[in-house]
Amino acid sequence: MSTATTPRRHPGRTTWWKTATGLVLTGIMLFPVYWMLNASFTRDQDMRKSPPDLFPVHGTLEGYRAVLDQQLPYLGTSLVIGAGTVVLTVALAAPAGYALATLRPRGGGLVSFLFLVAQMIPGIIMAMGFYAIYLSLGLLQSVPGLIVADSTLAVPFAVLIFTAFMSGIPRELLQAAKTDGAGPFRTFWSIALPMSRNAVVTVSLFAFLWSWSDFVFAGTLVNGGAHEPITLGIYHYIGNNNQEWNAIMATAVVASLPAAVILVLAQRYVAAGVAAGAVKD
Repeated sequence: MSTATTPRRHPGRTTWWKTATGLVLTGIMLFPVYWMLNASFTRDQDMRKSPPDLFPVHGTLEGYRAVLDQQLPYLGTSLVIGAGTVVLTVALAAPAGYALATLRPRGGGLVSFLFLVAQMIPGIIMAMGFYAIYLSLGLLQSVPGLIVADSTLAVPFAVLIFTAFMSGIPRELLQAAKTDGAGPFRTFWSIALPMSRNAVVTVSLFAFLWSWSDFVFAGTLVNGGAHEPITLGIYHYIGNNNQEWNAIMATAVVASLPAAVILVLAQRYVAAGVAAGAVKD
């Protein structure tokens, strides 16, 4: 009696098309980024060529000189706003997540659901509410006011991340700290927070990115003030220099660099932080 043998499949032969498809899709998605870089080094007179050059044959740094001359104050303001948003978000969300994860208060599930609902509120509605409040408090066109507003975008997400991550902390460690005489705050500060490093990095990254790219709150609350973020700087620059595309694209490149660098450096912490709570014992 003969038996048919099934030919062995070679993974390399069956998955090459998946790799090729992924590379093609990645190239399509990243092409606008490449074109932004290309345009930032292209001279203004070469912008009008048809078809345009795929590479900056006659490269220039005039756009980047214009950025350094005109956009540095906006970049500095955005860095201050981003750092302030990160600090405020972590300071509010970490204790809240610890309380929901370990103390398990009555109604904690409802609170988590309300955090989800808060993320669904359109930003323009929140901006108009902040405008009315800040008008009466005298906080319009102020950096602290924008930091508080930007934090409202990050805090609900941050609380959910901290809750999921801190729920996975072994109860034995928390109980041992309690046995040694540590109170809730000492346990949180000495054990829960250091063990939640991945969650802290994840929350900090997203809070920074949301504040760095915010336009709605900035345009509503600080437009026309002495300290405006880079999003408003780019907006004003496009309005005043709508023909100088190399300078506009250079501004966009410089504005993208801090967020891109931080994302690359923190990606492994982000992957672990976002996956927190997905697998439970």
